[in-house]
Amino acid sequence: MKKLDIYIISQFILILGASIFVFLMIFIIVDAVENLDRFIDSSVPFKIISTYYLFSIPWFVNIGLPMAVLIATIFTVGLFSRRNELTAMKSSGISMYRIAAPLILCSLIISIGSFFFEDKLVTSSNLKRRNIEREYLGKTKSKNYRERRRNIFLQKSERFHIAIERYHSKYNKATGVSMQFLEEGKLVKRIDAKWMKWNEDVEKWNIHGFAIREFDPDGFETNVTFSVKDTLLFIEFTPEDISQEAISPEERNYTQLKGFIVELKNNGVDTTRWEVNLHYKISFAFTNLIVVLFALPLVASKLKGGLAFGAGMSVFVIFSYYAFIRFGQTLGFKGVLDPFLSAWLGNIVFSIGGIFMLIFIRK
Repeated sequence: MKKLDIYIISQFILILGASIFVFLMIFIIVDAVENLDRFIDSSVPFKIISTYYLFSIPWFVNIGLPMAVLIATIFTVGLFSRRNELTAMKSSGISMYRIAAPLILCSLIISIGSFFFEDKLVTSSNLKRRNIEREYLGKTKSKNYRERRRNIFLQKSERFHIAIERYHSKYNKATGVSMQFLEEGKLVKRIDAKWMKWNEDVEKWNIHGFAIREFDPDGFETNVTFSVKDTLLFIEFTPEDISQEAISPEERNYTQLKGFIVELKNNGVDTTRWEVNLHYKISFAFTNLIVVLFALPLVASKLKGGLAFGAGMSVFVIFSYYAFIRFGQTLGFKGVLDPFLSAWLGNIVFSIGGIFMLIFIRK
């Protein structure tokens, strides 16, 4: 059995490596063609473009890995079946469960490794890639340049923090604003506003629907003032600061994101969306295990169409799985489901489905 396990794993790893390489080349070529006009318009040097795609490689590998694992599983088991090796294994008294064990173990190891790969390398590479975009491509008018940002928390000094639910860089408008003023680490004043918009003429923020709360040294609220009309406010941050310093969940590792959520909660900011993204970092890594659970019974079954049918059905399943994951995330963002459940909903449903199919497959 040890030799058989090594044979199965070696076939799987060989196809997996080739699949990752192909997906990586496809992603780089497609992205380069899509961004070619941005690079030309901004006169970006070739060296910078090369560096940009060097930092893009970890992200491309991360998003292509589940599909590569799917293809590796399909072709490993499918080729065994086509060459009658699967039949020979079964006739020797080896069950389908035992044949599947090394593939499932590999997918589990890949899933765990994928989490640490994303946490340690992908997030830092994404941040470096974004810095290049900001420096060389930030002034382009491409639709790919992100204009809307969510859940921004900024700090320029120990005395002033600002949290923003949504920010639209095109109109320099922020909604769901909370500003905290501190002295010696203690909150002394807080301003909450429905929205604020940058006024270019006077270089101040026009805030609307705001409330000013003052606190004593013990943290008790002493005075509250509600707005009657809009007013102009000068704070340390400009629209350029907000656009440059806002960091997305993809640019924070798990520990940073978790600490960021705690900081937001301490400042009274709704962290639902961030919590969903936090749990998604772990759940997405286990996509590699889910696709194997589904691909194995589909390819190993003696269905009409053989390998082609199993491959087609598996690809259909993986796209359905991704759609279900996004659906769960949306429910979490809207507060319909708990953040943890919304991030893991797709994994739970498809894990049950994959295990159910494995149970009823011909052994």
